[in-house]
Amino acid sequence: MISSYSEALQRWNGKPYYSLNQYLQEHFGEKIYKIALDGGFTCPNRDGTLGNRGCIFCSSGGSGEFSGARLSNDVSLSPDISANIRSQLEAGKQLISKKYTGHRFIAYFQAFTNTYASADYLEKLYMPVIARPETAVLSIATRPDCLSTEIIDLLKRLNQIKPVWIELGLQTIHEDTSRFIRRDYTLDVFIDALHRLQEAGIETIVHTILGLPGESKDDILETHRFLAQQPIQGIKLQLLHVLRGTDLDTLYRVRPFHILTLEEYSDLIIRCIEVLPPEMVIHRITGDGPKQLLTAPLWSGHKKQVLNTIHHSFKTCGTWQGRMYTPL
Repeated sequence: MISSYSEALQRWNGKPYYSLNQYLQEHFGEKIYKIALDGGFTCPNRDGTLGNRGCIFCSSGGSGEFSGARLSNDVSLSPDISANIRSQLEAGKQLISKKYTGHRFIAYFQAFTNTYASADYLEKLYMPVIARPETAVLSIATRPDCLSTEIIDLLKRLNQIKPVWIELGLQTIHEDTSRFIRRDYTLDVFIDALHRLQEAGIETIVHTILGLPGESKDDILETHRFLAQQPIQGIKLQLLHVLRGTDLDTLYRVRPFHILTLEEYSDLIIRCIEVLPPEMVIHRITGDGPKQLLTAPLWSGHKKQVLNTIHHSFKTCGTWQGRMYTPL
């Protein structure tokens, strides 16, 4: 265990937490950029299976505003999947070439629910991507209720070729909040999927949202204390964004709710990271809401300032990841 702020900085290359960049340096010898891809998926929360409007905070792009050109909304109507994905990859490589001189990338299927199809379809979609020499990691964002035995078997086979990461959007452990945001699966479903992914040897990253309406600081910390004891390898801590066109935006305009200030968010991030184990990779400590869609908080559009504030707060508090973590 780490015993001081200075020891944390020394261990994690100048940061008081185990960042994704540090992890990539350790495992791949360099920083590797993500290329966000859109596989044309929908979501059981949008196609009528569970609902039609998606999660209350989810935009029409299904959190994939930074992905490439979208495939058909119906994956069964996409005749040339591989060609479209190749085009997205090439466009993504051109984009990151402005800041990245390496040749490898993380292929990140981000928009909507990226295992919401048959295992046969997913194999046709993912196999050509993971087989590319420049693909370092295949990262797939999905829901825990869209991980059948056949799909986990496929992920296990893919993971023998290249590392596969599964990203699960939990957001909160609290069932009242879950119903409010229309997540439409219970915590038991998440726990079951998590353990099946662990048994298959699949690295799992969990998304949480800080600042959901009605949640107290204690509620948010409870979510992260719970995750600290689960078999997950990474976490993305995300600020709540109110985006235009979402039901959350409509609610905010009719009945405004409290939006975290930068100072409140910085404090919460620190308290959450303190309770996480030091071996858990922190993939994100903020988030990028598309500025053209962002209703609130407007301060979140200044990412460099947000990161500087959080890092300064860590220093002021003299704290680090895992300081308040207690193993079971």
